[in-house]
Amino acid sequence: MTKQENGDYTTEWVSYRPDIKVLDCTIRDGGLVNDHKFDDAFVKRCYDTAVASGVDYIELGYKGSHNIFSSDEFGPWKFSEEEDLRRIVGDNSADIKIAVMADAERTDYETAILPCEQSVIDCIRVACYIHQMPVALDMVADAKAKGYEVMMQLMSVSTVKESELEAALEMIAQCEADGIYVVDSFGALYSEQVRDLIKLYMKAMGDTGKEVGFHGHNNLQMAFSNTVEALIAGATRLDATLNGLGRGAGNCHMELILGFLHNPKFNVRPVLECIQDLFVPLQQNLDWGYSIPYAITGRMNQHPREAIQWRGGKAPDDYVAFYDKIVNETS
Repeated sequence: MTKQENGDYTTEWVSYRPDIKVLDCTIRDGGLVNDHKFDDAFVKRCYDTAVASGVDYIELGYKGSHNIFSSDEFGPWKFSEEEDLRRIVGDNSADIKIAVMADAERTDYETAILPCEQSVIDCIRVACYIHQMPVALDMVADAKAKGYEVMMQLMSVSTVKESELEAALEMIAQCEADGIYVVDSFGALYSEQVRDLIKLYMKAMGDTGKEVGFHGHNNLQMAFSNTVEALIAGATRLDATLNGLGRGAGNCHMELILGFLHNPKFNVRPVLECIQDLFVPLQQNLDWGYSIPYAITGRMNQHPREAIQWRGGKAPDDYVAFYDKIVNETS
């Protein structure tokens, strides 16, 4: 319940928070399912849908290093070159910001990320594991010096020791990043954990003005509910994808979170139309979304790579064998 100035009470469920910003990471996270080989027509339709739906950001891929990843093996959205981005968005005159993700130790950030005034990109999201913090902080400084909005993505937080997490958050609070995301990489977190982590991150950021966001995966079918829990706890940045497309069990469904937020600037109809036209047929060729192997890795707080391999194997529905395999590996 929220008390208004006139003394009356109203519930937050029938109002909305204008400070919430939604990022569509369909192309970036979904690219992990098909080695980033979406064709231009698909990416353009997702961009047009994001614009029509009123979301605040669309993330169009990674800034992967050509010295690490081969363009023969990966599609253009692994590298997000300027000419590829502009082929989709032009000069991006629409009221939406373009984001890309830069992985620590996998991005030639000093040369691959142009000065902001030379790029159509607005926001760089720096992703790192806890041991990569020194590199990530240098990447943040580099991107800020080039004029970008910069968000930090501290991955696999469900595996990080509390003392190490607190030390990392202290460094992030002192760096130039505009915000930090709680990232449930393994889809292993429950609502109470999400709530506690959001509050921990917010407390660590203090009065720095840095925003806190949430990025969830759906291994336990909790990506949407955990995203709702995060915003109730105070998060202002939320990630989602069309029809939940994303690595393994996928992400929070855009069609769900836009409806929940009540903000009249959001329009779910173009999202539903895009899903109907593109994503229903896509499911015949790409494997994503909740399944029991993903639930098992989520429950065991393990990376979903083994579940992905299992689902592509000879006995994808032998759940007991997969469960025993994971238990034996983690015991």
